[in-house]
Amino acid sequence: MTKRSWMGLFGAAVAIATALWVSNCHAAPTEFRDLRVEVVGQGRPVLMIPGLNSAASTWTQTCAALQPGVQCHIVQLPGFAGTPAAATDNFLDGMRDRLLAYLDDRKLDQPVVIGHSLGGVLALQMAAEKPGRIERLVIVDSLPFLAGLRGMTPEAARGMAAGMRQQMLAGSQEQWEAGVRQGAGGMSRSPANAERIVAWGLASDRATTAQAMSQLWGEDLRPLLPRITAPTLVLGSWAAYEPMGSTLDSTRKIFEAQYAGLSGARVSMSQRGYHFLMWDDADWLVGEVKGFLAAGK
Repeated sequence: MTKRSWMGLFGAAVAIATALWVSNCHAAPTEFRDLRVEVVGQGRPVLMIPGLNSAASTWTQTCAALQPGVQCHIVQLPGFAGTPAAATDNFLDGMRDRLLAYLDDRKLDQPVVIGHSLGGVLALQMAAEKPGRIERLVIVDSLPFLAGLRGMTPEAARGMAAGMRQQMLAGSQEQWEAGVRQGAGGMSRSPANAERIVAWGLASDRATTAQAMSQLWGEDLRPLLPRITAPTLVLGSWAAYEPMGSTLDSTRKIFEAQYAGLSGARVSMSQRGYHFLMWDDADWLVGEVKGFLAAGK
């Protein structure tokens, strides 16, 4: 047997052993104040928050790739991807408070928090609300002031967001479904994953989606950034907007400008991945996260 073939078999054995180890470390999802949390693995606690309309399985592949030595707490937010909605007047603040309460309830000391899109906004809110509670933040393709991409002021963004929410709630079912399908465009390079995103959106609670979406567009979290003490890694995408004139460099500058108030934040850009970087550029994302976590040991 050649050295190359032996190394291939060795790599396959390691992959199989890791997969078996991860599967044996699964516990039934925990119900906690409208959240469902799946705990996978043993070791350093890492809270993983998906984005708007997304299922917890957004993070399954990433969690497996981070093993061993990490205990993933993979969150399912209420109202998204077919899960029951939660009654709340302010979705983002309500989920922020529930997630912080979960950390305390489970006695997770100095966890890492990883959030994608809306999950990244929640991660920023958590770290700003309780400085020092979180050891490290990883923000995946999320901005603290989304409406800034349209050149809006915070005041204009709030007005636009209120109108957006009303329009989303008032439309017909056909209009709603068309909007979900349109919104999934450019989210992933994989057609199969794009269809998965559509299915999640169609299964989500419309009122929850409308409230969360309007808050994402209407909130400006930049004034909160100086309160965050946790070292932060920001992973960004740009390639889906290349036909509209975006470049890696121009998009990096947008991210760096928006995170200028967060001391020590490091921005890293994917070369070709779309919004769901954990699928489109999985090896790069895992490498970035592993390096960032190792720097904090």
